[in-house]
Amino acid sequence: MSKTRTIAFVAAAGFALASCQSTPKSTPVPSGKSAALLAMEQVAIAAHKCWIASKDPAFKQYQMANELNSFSGTPRFLLVPAKHYGGKPLLVVQAQGNSGRVDAFGPLMNDPLGARIGSDIARWQAGNPACAATA
Repeated sequence: MSKTRTIAFVAAAGFALASCQSTPKSTPVPSGKSAALLAMEQVAIAAHKCWIASKDPAFKQYQMANELNSFSGTPRFLLVPAKHYGGKPLLVVQAQGNSGRVDAFGPLMNDPLGARIGSDIARWQAGNPACAATA
């Protein structure tokens, strides 16, 4: 029985020593998300927060339809009429491939609101989640 205790003690001591050693620095494990999806998640979160959840008057007649988990490899979100969720999208914001570049198109981009949409998306894509540009 003392031989069993000795083996158990040696094993426990080995585990204790192994846990005290510092682990080597390693590169972060990739999340498996494409550059397009990472970019779109960042932009979609900010767009929802700033345009929809904040009840911004400029966007009150629209609602957001997320399609970030698209199997086509083109994550996107749409702005559609608030009273007609299944209606034709008025704005499509999407990213594709490994560039992480976000594109926006649709009828709203030709409205006066288009300039604001473009600057908001550019700011969010650059990593600034603020709802309004600072002077």
